[in-house]
Amino acid sequence: MHGKNRSGLSYKIAYAIRNPDRISGYARRRGRDAMLWLATRDHVSYYRAVMRADATRSSDGAVGSRSRDSWLRVGQLQFDYLLRHGLTPGMRMLEIGCGNLRAGRLFIDYLDTGNYYGTDISPDILLSAEHTISEFGLQRKLPHLTLIDDLRLEFLPDECFDVVHAHSVFSHSPLSVIEECLAHVGRVMAPAAFFDFTFDRTDGAEHQVLREDFYYQTETLISLARRHGLDACFMPDWEETGHQQSRIRVTRPA
Repeated sequence: MHGKNRSGLSYKIAYAIRNPDRISGYARRRGRDAMLWLATRDHVSYYRAVMRADATRSSDGAVGSRSRDSWLRVGQLQFDYLLRHGLTPGMRMLEIGCGNLRAGRLFIDYLDTGNYYGTDISPDILLSAEHTISEFGLQRKLPHLTLIDDLRLEFLPDECFDVVHAHSVFSHSPLSVIEECLAHVGRVMAPAAFFDFTFDRTDGAEHQVLREDFYYQTETLISLARRHGLDACFMPDWEETGHQQSRIRVTRPA
């Protein structure tokens, strides 16, 4: 599974044969990808346009959930995993790419009041996040939602967060965007903090599908974290949950 090159012609042909009903959808996506890339100046503005287009149809779909049941299930999966791996109510949490609070609604409810900070590059999806806060009655927990234009995190104070979380962010990011995050996230992490992120893993050649989906080898991302003074380890038990992405945990050296 993790060795396949999804950008290769042979994979595309085999996939089309197995899934003929998806050919027209892929063609539309490819056309949209080309149009949006020509109309934008960089990857962040490009993906913001992708989110705007996806959110117009469905805010749940824009964050990768094909149904409300899927949205609820994947959010619960993320929450349960962090609960088993060190999350406590008194922690201050930064969620990068919070989307429409698929998991964020559970983090907000669980954490002490004011301890959740969610950021996203998409104003459309943050408006949907506000609706989620209202829908689940979370207003009194005073969550913070912030629109960002990059991952330098310059507006946040030093050593402020005990947990940083990024689900399905690096799976849609070129290496330059990932490195920008890893170069700056250590500054906002408390000494004992951890940063969990998911990514699309490949054991073969690293590649991308259109400009939306990126596949990396584990060692590439671990080495990148080390380059910026961070420790990193692969979390194999995340894959045991059945989620298609893989997970790495980053910490500051003791």
